[in-house]
Amino acid sequence: MIALEKLQKDIQELPEEAQNLLADFIEILKKRYPKPAPSEEATEKSPYQKFKESGLIGYVSVEEDLSTTYKQVLSEKLSNKYDHR
Repeated sequence: MIALEKLQKDIQELPEEAQNLLADFIEILKKRYPKPAPSEEATEKSPYQKFKESGLIGYVSVEEDLSTTYKQVLSEKLSNKYDHR
C-alpha cells in the first residue's frame, strides 16, 4: 500500500485547483468502486427480503391497482359474502 504520509505531503504541495480536482476524482472513484456490502449473515434482512425468501411474495394474483382500490374491493367482497344477513 502507498505510504499515507507521502501521499498527504504530495497533495499538500499541489496548487489548490489541483487539490480540488483530486477531491472530485476521489468522489468519482468512490462511486465507481463502492465498498463491498457486509456479509449477509452480519446484516439484518429487510421484511421484503424475508417475505420473498418465504415464498409469500408472488403467492397470489390480484388486480394491479389493488393498492388504490382496496377499500372498494373489500367492501364488494364482504357484501357478496355476507349479503344474506
